[in-house]
Amino acid sequence: MSNPSISVQISVLPNNPGVYQFYDSDGKILYVGKAKNLKKRVSSYFNKKQEYGKTRVLVKKIHSIKHIVVATESDALLLENNLIKKLLPRYNVLLKDDKSYPWICIKNERFPRVFSTRKLIKDGSEYYGPYTSMKTVRTLLDLIKGLYPLRTCNYDLSREKVESGKYKVCLEYHLGNCLGPCEGFQSEGEYHGQIADIREIIKGNFKDSLQTFKQQMKDFAENMEFEKAQRVKDKIDILENYQVKSTVVNPKINNVDVFSIISDETYAYVNFLQLSHGAIVRSHTLEIKKKLDETDEELLQLAITEIRQRFNSTSKEIYLPFPVMVEENLKVVLPKLGDKRRILELSERNARFFRQDKLKQIKITDPDRHTKRIMAQMKADLRLSEEPVHIECFDNSNIQGINPVAACVVFKNGKPSKKDYRHFNIKTVEGPDDFASMEEVVFRRYKRLLNEEESLPQLIVIDGGKGQLSSALKSLELLGLRGRIAIVGIAKRLEEIYFPDDPVPLYLDKRSETLKIIQQLRNEAHRFGITHHRNKRSKGAIGTELESIEGIGKKTAEQLLKSFKSVKRIKEASVESLAASVGMAKAQKIYKSFH
Repeated sequence: MSNPSISVQISVLPNNPGVYQFYDSDGKILYVGKAKNLKKRVSSYFNKKQEYGKTRVLVKKIHSIKHIVVATESDALLLENNLIKKLLPRYNVLLKDDKSYPWICIKNERFPRVFSTRKLIKDGSEYYGPYTSMKTVRTLLDLIKGLYPLRTCNYDLSREKVESGKYKVCLEYHLGNCLGPCEGFQSEGEYHGQIADIREIIKGNFKDSLQTFKQQMKDFAENMEFEKAQRVKDKIDILENYQVKSTVVNPKINNVDVFSIISDETYAYVNFLQLSHGAIVRSHTLEIKKKLDETDEELLQLAITEIRQRFNSTSKEIYLPFPVMVEENLKVVLPKLGDKRRILELSERNARFFRQDKLKQIKITDPDRHTKRIMAQMKADLRLSEEPVHIECFDNSNIQGINPVAACVVFKNGKPSKKDYRHFNIKTVEGPDDFASMEEVVFRRYKRLLNEEESLPQLIVIDGGKGQLSSALKSLELLGLRGRIAIVGIAKRLEEIYFPDDPVPLYLDKRSETLKIIQQLRNEAHRFGITHHRNKRSKGAIGTELESIEGIGKKTAEQLLKSFKSVKRIKEASVESLAASVGMAKAQKIYKSFH
């Protein structure tokens, strides 16, 4: 601890749960964190070498420490979340969300109206939500409107004014959308019975409403009021159709919050589903920007607190993919099988789709961020010390040892840099020896880059397994570059990634962007090498055809090809034209051979 004031500040910290705040020398907030034991947690920043560079930078900037003691670790979790949103520290994850979410309001009135709003007014009205989509709100309100005739006017329907006959029914009454409480045609008790049913529908419980409508339909039918019975049957069909669409799991799963997380090197995506009577009544995905290489456990814990606060969740049970510390009164379930597992997988799919959509948008709108993210992902996946902005890949091409060639392709910022591609004709190796050929081309490539003082790549990819990788390493060793440039080999059969001095290969997820970049490199090197090899074989075949003519050697064949460009033109040329290039004696032999 180089700063004695920091030592003193840590020495007076209590061994209690709480929240700590780091400030820099200018008094600006750097970081807010929670702890089960404040003294132990804060000391850990200064007593050990930090694994991550960003954390080391944070520690160097800390000038003063403040803390708040709370009763429990759960209280610390809530306080930390509130302080992060209020203070916006530089090194904490970003949980920004500027949206004003819609609510469904049941107005505190004698005959309550039901409508959507983005403003919460503390007048005793009931608010359900917030909803993450206005489409969900409209669907629910349309359902309610189709089932229950409610007033839409904003008149003060006090008992005195209704009884005095102040109001007259409007067009909505004549259309059948309202039962006329303004003129006393509908009792307060009947109206509030509808509101009670509407509360349950908003909560996702359709059982009571269905039973009420079925009983109404039966009563109308028994009284021979078949038109009324049909109208009630239509309402039952509407409600059952909505229930089928919204019920995704066992209806017994009630009042549950489900959380899942998908993350990469720079961002995490936490999906939240809220279930009521087996129906999803809310879905939201929170995007979180990482600042200090936070773990999924840390991010999920913070997101659960934030999302439950944001959406006023009162659920006492939550489903999670792995255990994290949450509020004390919550029951945590880690589903392994059945309906509970399926709903957790649905949440994970939602998070994954949200991430994919975001990445597609970023690729179009912010290509720099897209590139940085891929570079950061490759650095992590391949355990590199720096981001592989410049990558080179080598591939050998030969058919039965004939015309052995090699190709080097170059990617910069994850994209092909075709002007930097290079072909190699194998010079020192006789016959089909892939290992020796790889050793030669890698040596020639980096010997030249060193001599010309050109920039070296951060990563070399060798098309092949351990043998080709070992050959390339020999050349890097001779040039003094081993350890300065990261190098891996990719074997074709199972797409294994081999590292120097590690017999166990790495198997990347088949959907991994890192693997896709490496496969693209390998395929591009193969294509580039094969093209060169094919051209060389063609020229070799042409030369052989001319050299098979008695008295015509390699130099004469080359001279003819230089003059006429192709064997076809040589065949069609007159003796005089041929003679102008190689002399009359040879021209007559060539002409006689083809004619």
